[in-house]
Amino acid sequence: MVVGIAALRAQGDKGGKSDKLIYAMADQMTFKDGPLAGVSMATVWGDPQTGAHGQFTKMKPGWDAGMHTHSNTLELLVIKGAYLYRDEAGDKRVGPGGFIRIPAGHKHWSGSDKTEGALFYEDSDGKFDLTPTQ
Repeated sequence: MVVGIAALRAQGDKGGKSDKLIYAMADQMTFKDGPLAGVSMATVWGDPQTGAHGQFTKMKPGWDAGMHTHSNTLELLVIKGAYLYRDEAGDKRVGPGGFIRIPAGHKHWSGSDKTEGALFYEDSDGKFDLTPTQ
């Protein structure tokens, strides 16, 4: 079953205030390989290379990002599979319909379900980045 999500956001192309309506379905987007092997992305609004943006992200089954931080806050809504998350407070399995907000600078590990991978909508207040940590 193909699952999609409508993204309605009062944001312009560069993340600024706008009265522009945006509608997108994950199964109708063109996904491109991301900067990390095993991850593909489809931008819905903004530009992940320069600033605030929204995008659909797919992680291959069993994908492992290792321990890392982001300089931007991320909000994720899982559509299919599961986004796996771990920090000092423990493990979380974020499945379809689940939401997680990861504050900027918060050290964590993330990955995807070993069988299904993960498909989620990601909203970010800054450009895409991932800084590995130990």
